[in-house]
Amino acid sequence: MTKTGLLTWVSLILLGSAGLQARTLTDAHLHYVDFMQDSEGGEAMLAAMDQAGVETAWLFGLPVMKKWQAEAPRKPRYYLGDEAPLYYYSATDDIVAQAVRALPKAQQRRLKPFISGVNPTDMNAADQIESLIRRYPGMWFGIGEILTRHDQLTALTEGETPRANHPALMRVYKLAARYDLPVLLHSNLTSLREETPIFLEELEAALSANPQTRFVLAHAGTSGGVEERQAPLGTLVPILRALLGRYAHFYVDLSWSVKDHYLLKDGKPAAEWIKLIRDYPDRFVLGSDLVGHFDSMKRLMDDYQPLLDALPQKVAQKLANGNAAALVPEKGAQYRSD
Repeated sequence: MTKTGLLTWVSLILLGSAGLQARTLTDAHLHYVDFMQDSEGGEAMLAAMDQAGVETAWLFGLPVMKKWQAEAPRKPRYYLGDEAPLYYYSATDDIVAQAVRALPKAQQRRLKPFISGVNPTDMNAADQIESLIRRYPGMWFGIGEILTRHDQLTALTEGETPRANHPALMRVYKLAARYDLPVLLHSNLTSLREETPIFLEELEAALSANPQTRFVLAHAGTSGGVEERQAPLGTLVPILRALLGRYAHFYVDLSWSVKDHYLLKDGKPAAEWIKLIRDYPDRFVLGSDLVGHFDSMKRLMDDYQPLLDALPQKVAQKLANGNAAALVPEKGAQYRSD
């Protein structure tokens, strides 16, 4: 073989390896719709996944919708666009289910849809979830993102304030265990102008009462509404370490605000986070947290590459896709009458 031929052969192998590696990512936090329940659609989402090297995604809607008030000069584009409230919107799950069903079978297998469109303060929530399992057999692989403590989003949402240990959600967690479905839960650990984890007790109450339910804490208990306006919670890593050590059914989602304000410092992974992930290699997942618009998926997922590069290969593989695959059941939920 000539030198040129050898270089070409090596280049092809390297390109193939890079492509293979890129296809092993799982986006474990992807919203099919935005806060107006609009979406760029399944084809745009899949194209973005391919570009980002995302083979599989946990896919869900958004359980709330922004109201377009009559006096508003234009239709809102985001939940913080004006003072109009948000309300719970259960049809989001049907939007997701119909979008997935419209895709070719091979593409459907790349998606793990979750049920999200429930009011977390409504004692009917568990029954509503079970009715969706019955309506779409084999469709659902998890429950969430359930929105509880979420700074301005919580304040703008009509109705009772949701919390991780609300009686309605306790029923949902029991149902999740019965169907072997993980629960992706958004529950801020603290709020604006608070330097201590004032909502941690609510989360621990849910964890301790439901040892058979797999919980994934969205954004590691943070949110942009808090972290962008005050100093990061200095005790976040010790809190997570304690929860991971105490509850074997507790997992952490590293998307959005935790990535931007804690995990990476000037694009480099923080040493305390590397150690935490190495100590609990089976308990973390990655995600883009995009909402209905997907063109920035590659950039957001590429942000994790320095972290993956800093971890041992086996740990990096688990974080990139193995943990997300292990958390969801092999097949979607089937209704049970027992």
